[in-house]
Amino acid sequence: MSLLKLDGVKVHFPLKKGVVFDRTVGHVYAVDGVSLSVEAGQTYGLVGESGCGKTTLGRAVLRLVDITDGSVVLDGTDLAHLPEEEMRKFRRRVQMVFQDPLGSLDPRQNIESILSEGMAAHGIGADREERRARIREILAKVGLPSNALSRYPHEFSGGQRQRIGIARALVLEPDVIICDEPVSALDVSIQAQVINLLEELQQSMGLTYMVIAHDLAVVRHISDVIGVMYLGSLVEEAPSDGLYAEPLHPYTKALMSAVPIPDPVVEDSRERILLTGDLPSPATPPAGCRFHTRCPWKQETRCDTERPELRDLGGGHKVACHYAAEIVAGTVRMNSAATVVEPGLVKTEKTAETAETGTAGESENSEKAAESV
Repeated sequence: MSLLKLDGVKVHFPLKKGVVFDRTVGHVYAVDGVSLSVEAGQTYGLVGESGCGKTTLGRAVLRLVDITDGSVVLDGTDLAHLPEEEMRKFRRRVQMVFQDPLGSLDPRQNIESILSEGMAAHGIGADREERRARIREILAKVGLPSNALSRYPHEFSGGQRQRIGIARALVLEPDVIICDEPVSALDVSIQAQVINLLEELQQSMGLTYMVIAHDLAVVRHISDVIGVMYLGSLVEEAPSDGLYAEPLHPYTKALMSAVPIPDPVVEDSRERILLTGDLPSPATPPAGCRFHTRCPWKQETRCDTERPELRDLGGGHKVACHYAAEIVAGTVRMNSAATVVEPGLVKTEKTAETAETGTAGESENSEKAAESV
């Protein structure tokens, strides 16, 4: 049985217009019908480009933003419909590690005050001394000295501040921790330390994670199952190894082709998929498949009129694409508008911008490659 299950979750933000009387003229469809489940002790990785709605989805689980529709069930309890006071008590079981390690810590409070505040609110510890002992124990688990209790957030490095954020979540003994871009603001060497720390804590404390990120390498390292979001919807979900071995959705294929490989021979011999066009606005998403305006395999018959459902193609590999099986079989080919950089034509530093966007830079070499396709 799943510990955390989301069913058809929608988060729509109203667009207001007017000087005296505000009237709703539309909505931003930040999250638009996401369903997923996370098993106890599992790490679920959620990836996608900026603006796809992954952070909003994480906040919706904790009810930090209002849920427009759908259900968020944690251990049999639907959080989406809990009264505010009951939800406040229930948040002890679901905690969040925020993206900005400095912005999420109160600069006017020392570390003991920051960590003990939640414990006091949820009635953890009989007195200050008992809470202090618990805080020292958690600080030791995250690799911080006990003398950190009297210090303030600005006195720590970025990696240490993120460890404090993790400790703040751990002191409440939660069942699920949502990590929102937990290492994106850190140096690469510190990223590895924090990721290894999260894995060690999961093994020793039996934690369940939902890791939100745009760095595909980080997500692959830590996740058991990965979900790929595009414009408020889940377009692909699969076990980590299966997704990286054979991505099925065209958007995931483009993301994977933009990830640099630390092997110059392999890097120079693989094809890159260059997405054309801009990301549509979540206030006016395209009809049909959300990705059809940029899809290299777009078909005229269904893609622009019928929205695909997330379906299992075997082995727990789910994909929201009408022609995923046909693309793998080769019966549906790239359309003439697609841009593919053939092996060896463009060097690594000229092709991919980032794994976050899945798009590549417009260089002179890529233009020549596009003309040759």
